[in-house]
Amino acid sequence: MEIDERVLAAKFEAILPHLDERQRRLVLAAEARSLGHGGISLVARASGVSRVTITAGVGDLESGRDPMPGRSRRPGAGRKPLTETDPGLLGALDALVDPVTRGDPMSRLRWTTKSTRSLADELGALGHRVSHHSVGRLLSDLDYSLQGNAKTVEGTQHPDRDAQFRYINGKVTAHLADGDPVISVDAKKKELIGEYANTGRDWRPAGAPRRVQVHDFPGPAGKAVPYGVYDLAADAGWVSVGCDGDTAQFAVATIRRWWHTVGATAYPQAKRLLITADAGGSNGYRLRLWKKELADLATETGLTITVCHMPPGTSKWNKVEHRLFSHISMNWAGQPLTSHEVAVNLIAGTTTRSGLSVQAELDPGSYPRGIKISDREMRLLKERHVRPHEFHGEWNYDLIATEPPE
Repeated sequence: MEIDERVLAAKFEAILPHLDERQRRLVLAAEARSLGHGGISLVARASGVSRVTITAGVGDLESGRDPMPGRSRRPGAGRKPLTETDPGLLGALDALVDPVTRGDPMSRLRWTTKSTRSLADELGALGHRVSHHSVGRLLSDLDYSLQGNAKTVEGTQHPDRDAQFRYINGKVTAHLADGDPVISVDAKKKELIGEYANTGRDWRPAGAPRRVQVHDFPGPAGKAVPYGVYDLAADAGWVSVGCDGDTAQFAVATIRRWWHTVGATAYPQAKRLLITADAGGSNGYRLRLWKKELADLATETGLTITVCHMPPGTSKWNKVEHRLFSHISMNWAGQPLTSHEVAVNLIAGTTTRSGLSVQAELDPGSYPRGIKISDREMRLLKERHVRPHEFHGEWNYDLIATEPPE
């Protein structure tokens, strides 16, 4: 009599979930033995259990050994627990999940999603071989669970914080729907140039670590000043690596380079550009020079430039932080930035599984601090170029090339 594999599969689907490991093995073995020649292969296909397991069950049935109540395997059988073969695994995982109190407060995982895959990759870099499935089980052993945020902290958050996030999201959605460019911008942490330690590790011959300076005193090469532009629609980044100050002039010069090198070609029909930026720093909403430089860029390109600032205290929510900067930090982990050219090349070599691409360029220009925009200049700027939005006009505004028509 020919056995219908689908009927057999339905039978196993109904009964196997109610059995322990040994019982499943024996039931499948009994079914395979009753089918005769080819029974093991048929049962394996119908149940999704390997032929090796079913064959072992047939061996158990034919051996005549007494069943062992309460046990699925013979004593000593099966793999050793990971925590037994790798005693330092739990401690390393605990430090990665909670870097502020148990590990490195500047860990690159602090500002990225701690998915089980990310944690498994990071543990692998630390010398612990573990799958993302096992990471999930180990997190349970450490009393971690997936939890949302508990909104209990009062006093320091702006009352319109969430409303501003919704406003930004609406603007981003509308611009992307119309095919207009949306970029997230910010300056990355300055980095010392020279033989200085860089957080993380990379592969090198055993016993031959890279020798770096004991103290992080700035050397003659100075610092690298990366400023990033992240294109949301293209999942692409542009980074200018400066040698001078992180100023509003440098920030807008980077946006200008991105537009003339990439943006104008990628968005040939664009009439407007949306920028999301932090509330402070070289692109802060109070900074007059930032608005003046953007107004010059609007006049130069003919674009209407809309700027939406993140609410105060929420800079790490800006897309450029976790879509671009976090991946750059991972890419150059353990690599001393011995020159500005090395920094540029490491940034440009950053990629992700989702398809992120990054272009980087050295900007040797000088961007002096202390440039003042007088009250009169600011008044003219507001009259000619700056158009605040009705909702929090200090955070949300347009910069136009000319006066709008009457």
